[in-house]
Amino acid sequence: MSAKATTSATFEQDVLHAEGPVLVDFWAEWCGPCRMVSPILDEIQAENPEKITVLKLNVDENPDLAMKYQITSIPAMKVFQGGEVKTTIIGAKPKFALEKDLAQYIG
Repeated sequence: MSAKATTSATFEQDVLHAEGPVLVDFWAEWCGPCRMVSPILDEIQAENPEKITVLKLNVDENPDLAMKYQITSIPAMKVFQGGEVKTTIIGAKPKFALEKDLAQYIG
């Protein structure tokens, strides 16, 4: 199961009003490391469907949100819970490292 996309139009409903933790992957088509981390996030989502929701946000198509959440380098992942950013992860990492960063949500 691959992560679905969110946009400026759906972000509030998809992320800020979500029940549980939501990891938002801020990415762009031209970003090589983003393409490396994407299948890892899909795996984490598939293995933890009850615990965390993974959504992708294209920063080129949604520059307002990229600016609002101060995305200066990608890939950047932010975990939102209760409408607030709880965790920020910058850069492509191997699966075990991402799972460690997300342990409080998926552990």
